[in-house]
Amino acid sequence: MAGIYTVSQINSYIKHLFEEDFALSGISIKGEVSNCKYHSSGHIYFTLKDGGACLAAVMFAGSRSGLSFTLKEGQQVVVSGAISVYERDGKYQLYAKKIVLDGDGDLYRRFEELKAALMEMGMFEKEYKKPLPKYAMKIGIITAATGAAIQDIVNISSRRNPYVKLYLYSAIVQGEQAVSSITEGLKYMDNMGMDVIILGRGGGSIEDLWAFNDENVARAIFSCRTPVISAVGHETDTTIADYVADMRAPTPSAAAELAVFDYRQYLEDIEGCRAAMEKLMYGKLDIYKRNLENAALRLENKNPIRQLNDKKQLLENLKGNLKFKMEVRLKEEMTRLSVMAERLNSKSPLLRLDKGYAYVSAGEKSLKSIEQVKAGDTVKIHLKDGLVAAKVTGTSSKGNSI
Repeated sequence: MAGIYTVSQINSYIKHLFEEDFALSGISIKGEVSNCKYHSSGHIYFTLKDGGACLAAVMFAGSRSGLSFTLKEGQQVVVSGAISVYERDGKYQLYAKKIVLDGDGDLYRRFEELKAALMEMGMFEKEYKKPLPKYAMKIGIITAATGAAIQDIVNISSRRNPYVKLYLYSAIVQGEQAVSSITEGLKYMDNMGMDVIILGRGGGSIEDLWAFNDENVARAIFSCRTPVISAVGHETDTTIADYVADMRAPTPSAAAELAVFDYRQYLEDIEGCRAAMEKLMYGKLDIYKRNLENAALRLENKNPIRQLNDKKQLLENLKGNLKFKMEVRLKEEMTRLSVMAERLNSKSPLLRLDKGYAYVSAGEKSLKSIEQVKAGDTVKIHLKDGLVAAKVTGTSSKGNSI
């Protein structure tokens, strides 16, 4: 049967018609936000409506850079993008690329232009950012005296550190006089010698916060010698003051957390330092004590009296050793002498005389040969108990008789 198509074919055809339509491929639509849902994927699904109709819309996560605020129910916005068909459901919807609040388009343009100009001047560079003092005691606050911001700052400061002094400059933070009031407050607080200046106010529309996007306010912040914390609006609000300030806080309460050091934590830190120093001190003292004891011991070892006593003791030990060795040597020598005496005694002539032997001498010489005497000579015969004088009557050789 001719002219019959599938649902997919029809939806694809209609989608093609939408995409071919020049007006629908790049369109801006004004309306009220409804049924706004932030998906975990990062996509934002919402409905755009007016008094007579509504239009489904989606902003994919990849297009979120075109959204500078949090999309909420009831906001009047201008959505720029393209209208196309979601083939699966056969529904057309607006695919958003950029979303601005209705009536704020010119303000956003001016905001971006001033931001680019100040960035080109280097006013946002990190090297110009002054560090916040760790222990600020004088904190200047520039905000409305009756707003919620000052109450939040006072409450947080009182809780964290009741000893910090807060100085309020009651400024106009909205309207035609806000710029001059804020710049005067910055100059005044900077000349007062504050440790930190908090510039803040509560949230609001871009028109309400516009004074903080003024170039004069930006230059006044940049010129301050005192570190400035910008705490303008809610967490999602961003102003030129945030970029120029030395530190940006998402809320006035957060600014107080940054500026006011926690006194209890401070006391705990001091106690921790005291304990650490005490531990180090006692550790050092123990080391010095041991070194002193070792030095005293070395000194005692080098004491002349002790050294003299040590030498005396050494001398006594040497004397004892010498005496012992002498006694041993003496015993050894006495034993050796006794042995030698026995040997000598065994060869003594007297011992032979005692056995009946005798020896003969002529003058001072003992006779060993008959040739030493002749007949008529007088000789002496040595016996055991005395001498006998005799005269030689004759001599004969061995084996011959006289």
